[in-house]
Amino acid sequence: KYRGDQPSPKIDIGYRVDGESEETVFFVKDNGIGIEKSQHGKVFELFYMLDRSSGGGTGAGLAIVKRIIEVHGGRIWIESEKDKGKGKGCTVCFTLPVV
Repeated sequence: KYRGDQPSPKIDIGYRVDGESEETVFFVKDNGIGIEKSQHGKVFELFYMLDRSSGGGTGAGLAIVKRIIEVHGGRIWIESEKDKGKGKGCTVCFTLPVV
């Protein structure tokens, strides 16, 4: 629903080690329309939806994911760029502590 005019939706799942914090950062990255920086924190609010006209969804998904990550002692955030309506995709990143 957020792919825009992208003819070939793509999703990458992986991880990287952050050299500064020495944390493992897991990520889910797409090549969709992107999310404006002003919306990055809001997408984790319960029932918040970026675009209600796109159909489908309740706005609960990322709020639930955030709660699960936080209960396990992790952090979650968005990395995305959107310039003049053209997006460069979105990456949802999260960390979990090593047990």
